[in-house]
Amino acid sequence: MTAASTTARKGGRWIERWDPEDEEFWEAGGRRVAQRNLFFSVLSEHVGFSIWTLWSVMVLFMGPEYGIDPAGKFFLVAMATAVGSVVRVPYTFAVARFGGRNWTVMSALMLLLPTVAAAVVMEPGTSYGTFLAVAALTGVGGGNFASSMTNINSFFPLRKKGWALGLNAGGGNIGVPVVQLVGLLVIGTAGAGHPRLLLAVYIPLIVVAATLAALYMDNLAPVRNDTGAAALAIRDGHTWIMSFLYIGTFGSFIGYSFAFGLVLQNQFARTPLQAASITFVGPLLGSLVRPVGGRLADRFGGARITLWNFLAMAVATAVIVLASAQRSLALFSAAFVALFLLTGLGNGSTYKMIPGIYAAKAAAMGLTGEAAASYGRRLSGAAMGLIGAVGALGGLGINLAFRQSFLTGGTGTPAFVTFLAVYAVCFVVTWAVYLRGPAPAPAPAAGAEPEPRLSYAEV
Repeated sequence: MTAASTTARKGGRWIERWDPEDEEFWEAGGRRVAQRNLFFSVLSEHVGFSIWTLWSVMVLFMGPEYGIDPAGKFFLVAMATAVGSVVRVPYTFAVARFGGRNWTVMSALMLLLPTVAAAVVMEPGTSYGTFLAVAALTGVGGGNFASSMTNINSFFPLRKKGWALGLNAGGGNIGVPVVQLVGLLVIGTAGAGHPRLLLAVYIPLIVVAATLAALYMDNLAPVRNDTGAAALAIRDGHTWIMSFLYIGTFGSFIGYSFAFGLVLQNQFARTPLQAASITFVGPLLGSLVRPVGGRLADRFGGARITLWNFLAMAVATAVIVLASAQRSLALFSAAFVALFLLTGLGNGSTYKMIPGIYAAKAAAMGLTGEAAASYGRRLSGAAMGLIGAVGALGGLGINLAFRQSFLTGGTGTPAFVTFLAVYAVCFVVTWAVYLRGPAPAPAPAAGAEPEPRLSYAEV
């Protein structure tokens, strides 16, 4: 059966045989099928990210007449971040349960719930509890990332995963600046009193994304939920180490994406239009550079790129603290945009590390060929959902840190000092676990086979 052959099974397009590590299979049609699924996965994930970060824009429309203070607005966006993080775990396993194509369609259509709900309630006089509930609904958009990455991870061979996963995630991440640009357009043309115009743009886009996924994506029959792999991933220390590192990269990206506009409004007294005109730049650059982080990781090793990226993130954060003390909007904005750029690079490099880590573990166990590839796919696929969920919780931490910082001191500076310390710890952990190298092996006895040694230097 060829790579492109499908059968009608379980109500969708199912590919019965899929072996991307086989170069002949890959060149005979596997590449084309994988790239087609990647394209439409990016589209659906892109819209999902826009809906997940919808309230980073909606709060810009909420003037004094809404009666919500800055701390309340930070908590609104934190609610969306929290739900989006938690649902990533079930979304990861939904791909194998329902099929990548089928779940992409369902998860896209679920985006209509928060979008239509926001259109109904978005006006002064609505209770704060209602706004919290609707913001929580947007968390389903955050789950789209986990299912999309898990699905695309199965389509591509290990040698192509860095670029493919970076492109998939980067194209999805661009949904953040796009929704902010659309919000800027609405505020700049119709004014801050017309938030429903933004929602009117996204409702038909959701339907288009779901329809195209149904028409052009495929399910992979060989992909099955593996509870054994999930249990192994949970018990594996690397899952939690990478979760921590992903808090530093993706948690920063999504947390800053939600908070940037509010920080500009409250720390530098920017109007909604002024804040929106700057807010989109950082997430845009961070999204565009994510595939570059994956490509650099493919070439030089994800751990090396991640290590130096955390150092650069710490430097950028130190500049932000300096700019805050000097109340320099220009320096603050430039350093914040640079920090966004670095979070994007780090997102790509850390996600590339995940399959590389489990490939290294397979080699250390003495596995080769398809057995090693199968082990790597099982463990990396199971770990990705957990890592993505925990990493996204970093965004919740960032928004709660900003909320407390503004609540007690009226400035975000204490929060940035905390983030600087976190990046320093991430730098140390990356070096100590993945670059310091294994301890020297004792000399084998005469005639004995040397035991495989676990090394992550090339991860």
